[in-house]
Amino acid sequence: MFETIVALATAPIKSALSIVRLSGDDVFEVVSKCFTKDLRSIKERTILYGSIVNDQEKVDDVVLLAYKGPKSFTGEDSVEIICHGSPLVCKQIIETCIKNGARMATNGEFSSRAYMHNKIDLVQAEAINDVVNSTTKEAKRLNLLSLDGKTSDLIRPLKTRIADILSLIEVNIDYPEYEDIEIANKDKIVEVVDELIPQIDTLLDDGEKAKIINEGVKVALVGKPNVGKSSLLNAILGEDRAIVTDIAGTTRDVVEGHANVDGVVLHLFDTAGIRDSEDKIESIGIERSKKTIKEADIVVVVLDSSSQIDDEDKQILEYTKEYNPIVVYNKDDDSKNNNGLSVSALNNQIKPLIDAIKERIGLDEKSFSKPALNNARQLGLLSKAKESLLAAKNDALNDLTVDLISTSLFDAYTSILEILGEANQLDLSKEIFSRFCVGK
Repeated sequence: MFETIVALATAPIKSALSIVRLSGDDVFEVVSKCFTKDLRSIKERTILYGSIVNDQEKVDDVVLLAYKGPKSFTGEDSVEIICHGSPLVCKQIIETCIKNGARMATNGEFSSRAYMHNKIDLVQAEAINDVVNSTTKEAKRLNLLSLDGKTSDLIRPLKTRIADILSLIEVNIDYPEYEDIEIANKDKIVEVVDELIPQIDTLLDDGEKAKIINEGVKVALVGKPNVGKSSLLNAILGEDRAIVTDIAGTTRDVVEGHANVDGVVLHLFDTAGIRDSEDKIESIGIERSKKTIKEADIVVVVLDSSSQIDDEDKQILEYTKEYNPIVVYNKDDDSKNNNGLSVSALNNQIKPLIDAIKERIGLDEKSFSKPALNNARQLGLLSKAKESLLAAKNDALNDLTVDLISTSLFDAYTSILEILGEANQLDLSKEIFSRFCVGK
């Protein structure tokens, strides 16, 4: 039995209206004890107007939406109470519901119940939180595609194809007397793996792009003191976030800012100038800068266009070489520099750098409109499935027996199921008997 849970479904702030949500097997019984109308005979979705009362005292006049399971978000009987948007009113309604048999919901419990009742899969469940946390309309669009199930639809053909070959292997082993069943030999396994790997590679590539749209990229601005990193940060952000002076070493810690560039959030980090320093505080900032560089997706080395490259510049270029940095020449205020990628933070002429960052990110228009896996869990499991498939192919080429090869195929199948949250429902016999009429 699923006990009735209750929680505020809207932000806990003063507003015109708020929604208190309840769900559970006895939700109509619970709400009927504190609502002026009886819900226990409801057979379909219903809208009611009445009052929430607590010991004969009116708490608020409300509009109540009653959903008869399984036609609800959670798949259970559910109620949404639309009340006045006073935090006090919401608190009293929740307390009244708890007093009459509900309990406070835990984080994500409504979505968890929707998942448990097969209303959504795990990819869709994650998409709910991603939609809530979207910071750009492009990220929201991608997350809505996942919420609609379109991302899951990309995974299911892989699940079906691997299940096909696993079922074939099982039938060949368990029912060798049936001569009309296709043989699952090593060549067939190699054929299936060669068919699936390019599909997985495409999904992984699209997924990495979607992850960038959803999470943004970390960009570290690196250079010696007083080359204009802080001015460059401010120019990209369009605001004065970092302190700018002519004094070298003004930035003593990493300064952060966020900018939306054509639908991708740049998480910008203005690092302390990297140099040898006896100043203890500046030295700590320099060490933090080095840590930021290691964690960045894109490193931008800023040089001073108005002066010659010196030993400090060369040291920074050597230190960042392994991170494949974008090298930009700042302070090209007269647009006379011919040293390559030149900008002027002072004059807000930074388009060449923005274009270089966009090129490094590597997104095209299709990336913003096609469904894709977009988080580390999903992409990690898909990569794991790929590794297992390649292991199965390698075993086949090394002439291992089919039953041993199937172990790696089964691992790949489990990884795919874990993406969708179906691993706990694993029953290969269902796959077998849905495909073969072995009892004829």
